[in-house]
Amino acid sequence: MKNYIQQKQLIFFTGNKIKLSFYFAWIPILCSLLYSCDSFVDVDLPTSQLTGNTVFENKNTANAALVNVYAQIRDNGLITGKPTGISNLLGNYSDELTFYGTDSNAAKDFYNNTIIASNTTVAGWWNNTYKQIYAANAVIEGVSNNIKLAESDKNQLLGEALFIRALLHFYLTNIYGSIPYITTTSYQTNAVVSKKPVSEIYPEVINDLQKAILLLPSNYISSGRVRPNKSAAQALIARVYLYDSKWKLAEQTASLLINNTNLYPWESNIDKVFLKESTSTIWQLMPSTAGKNTDEGNLFVFTSGPPTLVALNNELFTAFSSDDLRKTHWIKAVTNGTSTWYHSNKYKQKSPTGTSVEYSIVMRLEEQYFIRAEARVHLNELEEAKGDLNKIRNRAGLQNTTAATTENLLQAILNERKLELFTELGHRFFDLKRTANLDNFLSGTKPGWNTTDRLFPIPDSELRVNPNLLPQNDGY
Repeated sequence: MKNYIQQKQLIFFTGNKIKLSFYFAWIPILCSLLYSCDSFVDVDLPTSQLTGNTVFENKNTANAALVNVYAQIRDNGLITGKPTGISNLLGNYSDELTFYGTDSNAAKDFYNNTIIASNTTVAGWWNNTYKQIYAANAVIEGVSNNIKLAESDKNQLLGEALFIRALLHFYLTNIYGSIPYITTTSYQTNAVVSKKPVSEIYPEVINDLQKAILLLPSNYISSGRVRPNKSAAQALIARVYLYDSKWKLAEQTASLLINNTNLYPWESNIDKVFLKESTSTIWQLMPSTAGKNTDEGNLFVFTSGPPTLVALNNELFTAFSSDDLRKTHWIKAVTNGTSTWYHSNKYKQKSPTGTSVEYSIVMRLEEQYFIRAEARVHLNELEEAKGDLNKIRNRAGLQNTTAATTENLLQAILNERKLELFTELGHRFFDLKRTANLDNFLSGTKPGWNTTDRLFPIPDSELRVNPNLLPQNDGY
């Protein structure tokens, strides 16, 4: 690939469907959202395509551009429910999953803790996520500079794109540590970008989310809760505040969602939590086709043993008490007569159904109770924290927590998060990391575990083309 490529934005029309492909050059991180670079180098703009500026002059095409970003998030990168996503790979990397796949499967290196700087999956996370960030930035720039869109449409598109940019940078910094925070589509700028430490990334994430909160409407603009609203941005910023030890802000923001009972009435039926109509869902991703269900269900559910890819770690299964409804409703046993394995049964549909019944949940209300409970412990509001924790426990058929001290309550919350959020987008790994418990839980159980394994390597292919990304993370 050449060291420079003229930046272009293209809209491709196929029947009545519109796909947005951003043709750009952030060498070599970004090339094309949907296609390889080589096929477009030095090719003139076809007469049947719209230029980037034209895309954002029309609500429908601008909306199509943004919807395509969600499709890319669902299908590629960090939070996909496919085997290459963090629900699977960080579950293997921590203490949630046991690997049963073949030597060629990407999860083996995560399970065995043999990640190196040339690992193609880790590089794929970096590349695909920055492609999605680039696409969000293109929406931000295109909409901001357009005077033909209605103000309400402009606010919606801007708010969603800012939310996406914040979300993706948040995940990147919790995986790689110091990273670039990209806010432009200028390939001249991005080709030589430098890293920022987490202490500087979080304020950028918060700034984007604060803007998104002001721009996004309170209600969802479509059915299924698949387009983020104000609450989705609030849910994410509450998580950022928690990770950044901003306890009062975390408590206050989580309370906004918990108290919003019109949109988020408490779902008392544990069997409805992962259905697409669940009232506890704050934001979820729609399957790619009608009748399809989640990639997570297709990944984790198996019907015969031994498993072909992964199963729940036996120690995770035994961590549930016998009277915990999550053990009997969200986990399923599979036996071949001599051995028994367990799989996550949150999403129960492995195959398509006549109508989709499950969407991939990215954020749900229960996390906000955990956020508020943990923040309240740090604010010495112990009784209130116990009330939030008990809300989760009681739905699972459990009695109120017996934890009473600050230390015991923090441990109880960490354990309850393990039992509630297992196999959901790496929560367990991130929880152990942010509470400085990774070494306690993984040293001695993961081969060759070192403290430096809390971060993944920056892809060495990126370091070679942009020395400003140096130094490499310790341990690689």
